[in-house]
Order: sequence, then C-alpha cells, then structure tokens
Amino acid sequence: QMTTLGNLTPSSTVFFCCDMQERFRPAIKYFGDIISVGQRLLQGARLLGIPVIVTEQYPKGLGSTVQEIDLTGAKLVLPKTKFSMLLPEVEAALAEIPGVRSVVLFGVETHVCIQQTALELIGRGLEVHIVADATSSRSMMDRMFALERLARTGIIVTTSEAILLQLVADKEHPKFKEIQNLIKASAPESGLLSKV
Repeated sequence: QMTTLGNLTPSSTVFFCCDMQERFRPAIKYFGDIISVGQRLLQGARLLGIPVIVTEQYPKGLGSTVQEIDLTGAKLVLPKTKFSMLLPEVEAALAEIPGVRSVVLFGVETHVCIQQTALELIGRGLEVHIVADATSSRSMMDRMFALERLARTGIIVTTSEAILLQLVADKEHPKFKEIQNLIKASAPESGLLSKV
C-alpha cells in the first residue's frame, strides 16, 4: 500500500465546512478558536479560488452557521440530518468539479460528522485532510480517539497554516502575500492540543 503523500493543489482541492452552528457554541470545546481558524480557511479558499461546501445539521433545531463565518461564495450550503456530509447534492457538486482529488475537512463534531464524512470520502478514493485546529467535539476524549482512528486509516491530520502554505507552495505565488497576512497571527494555542 502506497503512503498518501497529501500534496495539495488549489485546482484539485475542495473545502468542506461541517456544521459550525450557533447551538453548538456553548457545548463544543474551544468553539471560539475553531471558528476563528475556520474563518481563516474560508478566506484562504476565496483567495485561491477553491470551492467550499458547507452543511448545517438540522438547522431548524440547531441554528444556522455562526455569523463570524463568512459563507460568501460558497458553492453549496445545505441542511442535513445525516451525519456524513456526503448528501446526494454534495456528491453531484463533487462530480461537477473537474479533477478533484483532495478534500480539506473541518468543523464539528470530530467523532461524529467529521469522522463519518472522512470515512465515506476515502471510501470513494478521495484524499482527506482534517484540519486539527479547526475541528472539535464536546468531549476531548472523543475528539482525540477519532483523530487517532482517522490517522490510522490514511487520513491526513494537519493544521490550517500547513494547508494554506501547501496550497500556495511558493513565495512567488501571486496570492502569497495575502495568505501570509491571514496567518501572520498564529492559530490559537488552545487546549485542542491534547496531552495524550
């Protein structure tokens, strides 16, 4: 079995933003931190022309995506009841994007919707990058074991800064300065970094 190298290029990448909703705010650990990192990722996606797919878990009960997250230009914003983001409309949108190879996935909850989405995506032969500093759960135990399990299946667990710099790849990239401005302030050093 070949190791997944995880090389990202804007033309073959899609961002998935999962269930970053208002009602999760008091329950999810370090939610403020993952919101700020999620917002940085979406700004990066807009700068680099990367399609963004957003889901909201049962928005009637759980509210819409938090207002701090700017969904301008998102390809899709869909309600769902299923835990995985791979709804028929999402499958159709992925089929319309030529040469899509990698999905950058973040949001909540790590051990439920993120895990089920990631497993379905790799089952379809896509490469999955989970953004550890933009992904959380109500319980750090659930989050930690989900990330461990996913990493063992060949999913890449990484950080927002690593992803954005990998996507520009070169200081000479026309958007490098703007991406550099996004990451000037490091992502919050939150308690998401579990001491295993």
